[in-house]
Amino acid sequence: MEQYILIPLLPLAAFAINILFGKSIIKDKAHLLAIAAVLGSFALSVMTFVEVMGGKVTNQDIYSWMVSGSFKASIGFLIDQLTAIMLIVVTSISLLVHIYSVGYMHGDKGYYRFFAYLSLFTFSMLMLVLANNLLQLYFGWEAVGLCSYFLIGFWYEKKSASDAGKKAFIVNRFGDFGFGLGVIMIFLTLGSIHYADIFGNIGTLQGQTITLLGYNVDLITLIALLLFCGAVGKSAQIPLHVWLPDAMEGPTPVSALIHAATMVTAGVFMVARFNPVFSLSPVAMGVVAITGATTSLFAATIALVQNDIKRIIAYSTVSQLGYMFLACGVGAYGAGVFHLFTHAYFKALLFLGAGSVMHAMSGELDIQKMGGLKKYMPVTYWTFLIASLSIAGIPGLAGFFSKDEILWLAYNGGAVGRIVWAMGTLVAALTAFYSFRIIFLAFHGKFRGTHEQEHHLHESPASMTVPLMLLAIGAVSAGWLGISETLGGGNFIGHFFHPVLGHPHVHAGPEEEWMVMGISIACAVGGIFVSWIFYSLKPDIPKKLAAAYKGVHTVLWNKYYVDELYDSIIVRPAMWLSESILMPVTDGTIIEGIVNGVPKMIAGFGERLRKLQSGYVQHYALSMAIGLLILFSLVLMFK
Repeated sequence: MEQYILIPLLPLAAFAINILFGKSIIKDKAHLLAIAAVLGSFALSVMTFVEVMGGKVTNQDIYSWMVSGSFKASIGFLIDQLTAIMLIVVTSISLLVHIYSVGYMHGDKGYYRFFAYLSLFTFSMLMLVLANNLLQLYFGWEAVGLCSYFLIGFWYEKKSASDAGKKAFIVNRFGDFGFGLGVIMIFLTLGSIHYADIFGNIGTLQGQTITLLGYNVDLITLIALLLFCGAVGKSAQIPLHVWLPDAMEGPTPVSALIHAATMVTAGVFMVARFNPVFSLSPVAMGVVAITGATTSLFAATIALVQNDIKRIIAYSTVSQLGYMFLACGVGAYGAGVFHLFTHAYFKALLFLGAGSVMHAMSGELDIQKMGGLKKYMPVTYWTFLIASLSIAGIPGLAGFFSKDEILWLAYNGGAVGRIVWAMGTLVAALTAFYSFRIIFLAFHGKFRGTHEQEHHLHESPASMTVPLMLLAIGAVSAGWLGISETLGGGNFIGHFFHPVLGHPHVHAGPEEEWMVMGISIACAVGGIFVSWIFYSLKPDIPKKLAAAYKGVHTVLWNKYYVDELYDSIIVRPAMWLSESILMPVTDGTIIEGIVNGVPKMIAGFGERLRKLQSGYVQHYALSMAIGLLILFSLVLMFK
């Protein structure tokens, strides 16, 4: 158990030391401690993964946090197959992002603070995935949200960054409110917040209903949907997806670590962890599948027309997260987590590749102002190309194996499964198209930026390119753990997850699997081919299409006006309520009344009391005589 405790404790210690002594003592060496800590956590995570492969599963409380009646909260770890793979994802990506940040954040005045926040985030995420009870999960859940707020708004002097941090924090409160209610409902109905007790007794709630707003609602469905509310917020699904694209205001390593590879996958992890609950509610499963598929298609269409390189990748993240929920919704939890695993590497590579481009382009984000970067940045180009091929689903790369496993199992998922399979297949074509739109506009053709920008074009330093190359290896090979039997593999990852996540029933034959796979590959290749025609062979086509379908292009460019809708129905009414009613009443009347009223009352009382101090002895004697008379009268009255 000692080695398990050290996995989250090392980053926590690095955070404490850097935040306390980083500014005055450690200064520009803050990265050394942070990297050493996460490297130690990674090594211990690998050891843990090997132990779990050998059949060792641990579920143990370290100490009791609080006990009140039947309520018991503890700090404890559940080390099983799902935890083991998440530990590898979190620590490996975090380690590479830490190394990359040495070059990217060099010279920043908040250098020590940045690495302190990275360490705190790593600790929080590790506590989340290691938890064996809901309260510890909720602690990690909120702690990673707090770290997200710190890191998105890291450059807080920049208004757009501070606004984006607040937006992420506030939007997630909507989802976390439902998640908190779900936690409370579980304790009230099952009397425990420990996973083992919940999963062992959840079946006793089958058939039970609860009256809600005059309707009888299935209890398990209600609990599952409340938990899913938290996942919708944390993993940026419709309708709480709006915070993630704005989160790109933070430093690019933050985008790679938090908003692509780890924190945003917490919702998928939670749904997979609570698969015994979700699997008992077909309604909840359908909601998860449809939400994931709809979000995936929705975000992919927006990414088609955006020009900000980080926002395109951000919408790609929202879309791929939808893929993961699509899988969970059809019961393919293992496939969903497998895609989480492969996605972590190729998506972190895309974000860090974008950061390398920005580093060379003096912060430029618009791909329309790039072009021809291939010859100046060969390492960045080839690694970015590998990541793009992987996310597009080209055979042999990581994204192909996990994406096709999802589509195949969705195809076998009944009526809902066929619907989301069709949506997911369309998304595959769109994903290939917009991923290679970046490739052709940013790295091929002529340079379209300024002369000054072109003069300073250069490859990034080794501290940035080495992590890119290592991530490229993951973007290729991570999927080899899940090569299906149809392709001649042993599907190691599927068998590995089976004790915890199970495996959906497959009723179709191998011929249909080859068909599904062939359609998916055709969509990927077709998307790349169309992108090549649009942005390399005949670059005037996109402009003509935008002009011909101006209304559609405008809607996509403005992201379906969801932000404007929320501004009209939520933000402005809330601001009006606070400025017109809450502030005048609470701040102007109640708070100001107390703050200013109490001193005024004391001053008034003192003013009156002061008048009794006349300085004449006869007045004091008269007062004493009156007092004695009153006391004597009271004694006689109550004797």
